[in-house]
Amino acid sequence: MYPQQIIDALRHVRYPGTGKDLIESGMLEDDLRISGFDVHFSLIFDKDTDPFVRSVVRAAETAVKTYVEPNAAVNIHTKFRQVQTVDTTDRSLKAKHVIAVHSGKGGVGKSTVAANLAIALAQKGYRVGILDADIHGPSLPKMFMTEDCQPYSVEEDGRTLIEPIEQYGVKMLSIGFFVDTDQALIWRGGMASNAIKQLINDAHWGELDYFLIDLPPGTADIHLTLLQTLALTGVIVVTTPQPVALTDARKGVSMFRNPKVNVPILGIIENMAWFTPAELPENKYYIFGQEGGKRLAEELSVPLLGQVPLVQSIRESGDAGTPIALQVDHPAAQCFNAIASRITGQ
Repeated sequence: MYPQQIIDALRHVRYPGTGKDLIESGMLEDDLRISGFDVHFSLIFDKDTDPFVRSVVRAAETAVKTYVEPNAAVNIHTKFRQVQTVDTTDRSLKAKHVIAVHSGKGGVGKSTVAANLAIALAQKGYRVGILDADIHGPSLPKMFMTEDCQPYSVEEDGRTLIEPIEQYGVKMLSIGFFVDTDQALIWRGGMASNAIKQLINDAHWGELDYFLIDLPPGTADIHLTLLQTLALTGVIVVTTPQPVALTDARKGVSMFRNPKVNVPILGIIENMAWFTPAELPENKYYIFGQEGGKRLAEELSVPLLGQVPLVQSIRESGDAGTPIALQVDHPAAQCFNAIASRITGQ
């Protein structure tokens, strides 16, 4: 291994606060040492309260192993230009209700449902925040037309916090704001979990009535991290009517009902329940099967929060960054509004 290889590898790691890579940001100290498979170097941060320290260090270690030598023993030391006193402020999220939106498999429209529910709740006058916890497939920045936004940091009580992006009356954070959208995020479970913790605890969310979490599909490390980090009010399970999706949704419900987890299931949302063409608004075509989500809700004795039709305008509005819930008179928007009312009722 040679020093230039390490430097080139660190060019693949961007500092979330500025979007620049570690070399361009001048964060690599002039103490790089290589001995066999041992690599030692220091990263310089502005403040010891920087919320990105842990995630950047882990990303730098991964970059060396990925682009230089997978068997390298990477030793990274952190240095700070400004050292502040230890902060003892309560970092707990100040939200009355924390609701996770979950799906057993990808492709069932979980993020679309989460985005529209957040907007529907905000339209009812609630203070709403949403976290895109799908580390490897963040989609909320596109759905909220905020792909080009760059969260900045704010100072509060001696702490440096990430300021969420606010759009359509909803505060939002996503790992998508801090990574190159054209590059795959090669992170192990621990790194992803630490990033999620930072987006929750080191962000300036303020007082919220509802904090929604768009979970990644399946059951993995991030789900367990959130359960350990937050006291969830409940979870919403999104599925389509087809049997393969219902099987995975059933596993998700089982996880949250496990005695060691014990999170209330607020209900099931059956997405893509039927297809209704725009030119034939009264017609229903059950492309993915009929009422599979409804039957699952009855089988598991949980509420059916709603059935969302498969209509072209929901997809188009999401891709355009203006979720359908913004069109309050649209039938699909009224569907999400009704679901939001059932959630607040619970």
